[in-house]
Amino acid sequence: MSEIAKLLLRFFTFFDIMTLIKSISGIRGTIGGCPSENLTPLDVVKFTTAYARFIKAKNTNKRTTIVVGRDARISGSMVDSLVEGTLLGTGCDVINVGLCTTPGTEMAVITHKADGGIIITASHNPRQWNALKLLNERGEFLDDAEGKEVLRMAEDMSYDYPTVDEIGKVILREDFNNKHIEQVLALPLVDVEKVRARRFKVVVDAVNSVGGMVIPDLLRELGCEVVELNCEPTGEFAHNPEPLPENLTEISEVIRREGADMGIVVDPDVDRLAFVMENGEMFVEEYTLVAVADYVLKHTKGNTVSNLSSSRALSDVTARYEGCSYSAAAVGEVNVVKKMKDTDAVIGGEGNGGVIYPELHYGRDALVGVALFLTYFAGLDMTMSELRKTYPAYFASKNKIELTPEIDVDKILATIKSRYSGERVNDIDGVKIDFEHSWVHLRKSNTEPIIRIYTEAHTMDEADALAKRFISEIEQISKA
Repeated sequence: MSEIAKLLLRFFTFFDIMTLIKSISGIRGTIGGCPSENLTPLDVVKFTTAYARFIKAKNTNKRTTIVVGRDARISGSMVDSLVEGTLLGTGCDVINVGLCTTPGTEMAVITHKADGGIIITASHNPRQWNALKLLNERGEFLDDAEGKEVLRMAEDMSYDYPTVDEIGKVILREDFNNKHIEQVLALPLVDVEKVRARRFKVVVDAVNSVGGMVIPDLLRELGCEVVELNCEPTGEFAHNPEPLPENLTEISEVIRREGADMGIVVDPDVDRLAFVMENGEMFVEEYTLVAVADYVLKHTKGNTVSNLSSSRALSDVTARYEGCSYSAAAVGEVNVVKKMKDTDAVIGGEGNGGVIYPELHYGRDALVGVALFLTYFAGLDMTMSELRKTYPAYFASKNKIELTPEIDVDKILATIKSRYSGERVNDIDGVKIDFEHSWVHLRKSNTEPIIRIYTEAHTMDEADALAKRFISEIEQISKA
């Protein structure tokens, strides 16, 4: 066991926390337990009702239509039934796209000109979790103010549901996944024939969720030979669903055994994308966006955006293109999207493998990432490992500390900020400290009861050492 792992284990114990988290990323919690403490049926109805009221208040002169989609989680069917029934009970009409990716559900809102959407997914969280991700009429996540209004409405119990003559109806049930694939392949920067000519052999790990239905189909449309791994949408995740190197040992072995050109890994709702190189080593999810941005900027001059926890590599690559500039946003897709709109960015996303390509829509989309990357790679005479060497060498260490009642996050962040006031400090989202050759970002997660500690340096040892240093400091501050 590494020293950093030992330090983390000494500081906290990993266990399944029964909890309910309300944030800009939606309503997320573990299934079962007590209402208001977990994601129970009562909570699903409560927050769905509040969301429907919020959307209907914006559409007082017309019928309201909401798109509903879900990933393949075990609890998905149950939560889907509750969400659909509640929407109908509030007088909303429903378009239900069934098993669908997060970006696919977002595209369904846009395509059908719906008034909003609910995605039933807890993204990378373990199998016992589920969530409601809430969309506006543009297929984008509600912003902070809108989310707070939904939470306020959820606590207002004075609402009168419509009578039987005013309830909603299901106006369409459809599989939207193929339409999403078609929309991706129609993008001007996606060269289907160029990719087909290369006949790439690709191993796909979709962690037994909806990506197993979509990513192989997309790849076959691009002429790839596909080796499927964990592609049955059972919801029984074959490994920890977050696409991090420590969770991807199986695909590395299969790539080497099959002599594949690459591996593709997605999370349960397919908004995050990680590549594995032909030698079985990680391309590293931070470099998914870097490589895609490199391709886009070659053809479309413009600006780029990622969040504060993302690699410096995107900034470095953007600087290679004259007239292009990089900006950093607070963590969270809604924050990145806002910054992209503010800066007229042509490509952006998050270092967790999330690619946002506004030419299609403002949402993290693994399908867009795959299609753009393969088009780029098809025009190169090199392996993935050779491509990786063309980018600046940064190594990230991503760690977390489980929150307990004894941990005062605000005190920790304020103390750290004060200690390092002589460095370049950014406090728009937690505390990020930029050193000359490295950085550390400390923030409370929007989706889990944890503090995230992200570090980056020119070597893995340096990144781990920096993380270890700050974990020790947090431990000392919390005990003071």
